[in-house]
Amino acid sequence: MVPTGTYGSWPSPIGAGLAASHDGHPEYVGVIGDEVWWTAPRPTEGGRRALMRRRADGGEESVLPAPWNVRSRVIEYGGRPWAGARRPEGGPLVVFVHFPDQRLYAYEPDVPGAGPRPLTPVSEVGGGLRWVDPQLWPERGAAGEVWCVLEEFTGDAPTDVRRVLVAVPLDGSAADDRTAVRELSDGAHRFVTGPRVSPDGRRAAWIAWDHPRMPWDGTEVILANIAEDGVFREARSLLGGPEEAIAQIDWTADGQLLFSSDRNGWWNLYRADPHGGTVALCSRDEEFGGPLWKIGLRWFHPLDNGLVAVIHGSGATALGILDPESCEVVDAAGPWTEWAPTLAVHGSRVVGVAASPRSAYEVMELDTRTGHTRVIGSAHDDPVDPSFYPEPQIRVFIGPDGRETHAHIYPPHNPGRVAPADELPPYVVWAHGGPTGRAPLVLDLEIAYFTSRGIGVAEVNYGGSAGYGREYRNRLREQWGVVDVEDCAAVAVALAEEGTADPRRLAIRGGSAGGWTAAASLAATDVYACGTVMYPILDLTAWGTGETHDFESRYLESLVGPLAACADRYRDRSPVRHADRITAPFLLLQGLDDVICPPAQCERFLERMAGRGVPHAYLTFEGEGHGFRRAETLARVLEAELSLYAQTFGIERDDVPRLELAT
Repeated sequence: MVPTGTYGSWPSPIGAGLAASHDGHPEYVGVIGDEVWWTAPRPTEGGRRALMRRRADGGEESVLPAPWNVRSRVIEYGGRPWAGARRPEGGPLVVFVHFPDQRLYAYEPDVPGAGPRPLTPVSEVGGGLRWVDPQLWPERGAAGEVWCVLEEFTGDAPTDVRRVLVAVPLDGSAADDRTAVRELSDGAHRFVTGPRVSPDGRRAAWIAWDHPRMPWDGTEVILANIAEDGVFREARSLLGGPEEAIAQIDWTADGQLLFSSDRNGWWNLYRADPHGGTVALCSRDEEFGGPLWKIGLRWFHPLDNGLVAVIHGSGATALGILDPESCEVVDAAGPWTEWAPTLAVHGSRVVGVAASPRSAYEVMELDTRTGHTRVIGSAHDDPVDPSFYPEPQIRVFIGPDGRETHAHIYPPHNPGRVAPADELPPYVVWAHGGPTGRAPLVLDLEIAYFTSRGIGVAEVNYGGSAGYGREYRNRLREQWGVVDVEDCAAVAVALAEEGTADPRRLAIRGGSAGGWTAAASLAATDVYACGTVMYPILDLTAWGTGETHDFESRYLESLVGPLAACADRYRDRSPVRHADRITAPFLLLQGLDDVICPPAQCERFLERMAGRGVPHAYLTFEGEGHGFRRAETLARVLEAELSLYAQTFGIERDDVPRLELAT
């Protein structure tokens, strides 16, 4: 007989350290010769990103040892940090961004004794020089070039920055000389992606946008001719506009430009011609793209035979092969419920990164000739008995004004325990970041950490989330702090009313924009008994007037409204202004190196909470920025969060350090 135990008290083999060591997933796949390469997280190695290689013999290896960290800081969220090509003599040449100094480096791993050599200089101005979305052109110039985006700070303010497309010589001549970097674009737009060059080498296209728009609001495709000397000339806007978000572009083998646009309310695929005409390749009420939070994301990739590999669905739930002539999409068979926005193609093979509720993200290869899909890198290996994994439920809830709200519900689950028949479980509502983001339906050991102990989790894709069309995203326009708060509360209340959750033991947690929603929820509702708030936005006025980075410095104009016209709204919605309304215990977590949501926001909030008698804890972490990456940090956070819930919900646990709550 299975023993009985109260919810939240169950023993579990999924420890905080185990969950922390499996945080993150592979990104940025690519092909060099016959080899597949990608970046992978290393939480136990200081949170660095390793560059991985699947050799031709099937072996897998890390190309660069610690402390090399392949990650860009352009727009702070980064983007594709590496590119590679095979040298004429046969070995691979890799160009990558090293996170600590943000320089570009070149590396030939098969050359004995060779190490990474810098290609770009260091600048002491502001945030310095940063690079992203590189492409190698070994045949251009005496030694070749790498074309990419340069983000250059011109002063000390976060918004003292320019971004241009550039060519960096591979001979290292720019390592100490900024003037050796050749500028390709004119800097007319504040934000740009890397150039995509037509197969004949005569045209380049890229995506651009300007403040106050975010890339999911409206972008343009810029088309330029490439002169014999490699200079971009006659650049002009070809597609897009203020209310059309083009998420990705790419060229087909025969020189046609494909793009993903939400002009019909969903990110669908189109074909363009140089004169501005377009043809819809597959019109469906589903997404073939997503929000461009990082530079160089890929939701589609043309094949040489005219077909197109596509990531599509409600969010990014399937990998398929699209026939542009018939609009037929044939999906890869398998259990995967999420495909990361990264694709590479080599002949008839398509490489991507996928996960499911029973498996973490893995590097996958689809053979389009046979339809067979296999794991080729970062293979999932169950660290515990998979019977401890939760079984998610895909739910739609009805909230205020009859709004539909999408959510993933993870009930408590442990094969070694059952709860008393007369007890309802505690639940934690998880608010994702962004807020133009989405919670994926995948195995997450952080969720399993709680569900295996008897605490349910509800991931809410509140109004404003990506994956459900532009109308759903636009629900949050000028309604941030209202719609997200209402939708999360509606899910929590519905779970309680239907008898799924204990109404007295509901909590909310979130990071970044989710931290805002969690804090705003504690201030605006009495639904939750406690909350966990991570690296949050708490003061809209300060955040919107220079207390964040350039990329999101005007984001609030769409989320809340123009500050000059809506100053009262900025004040009225900010948790820092309504600390007197918060009576529930909370845990506040902050990285001290965070430039997106800086510690000053938390410090002002805590000053308002001082002396109010509300139990709370504030944990800060040296060396952590926006989002925690180090295993020791992630483990400490999980244990502190569990202790908060145990103390608030009246659960006895002696397997985690007791979180000291001040008042």
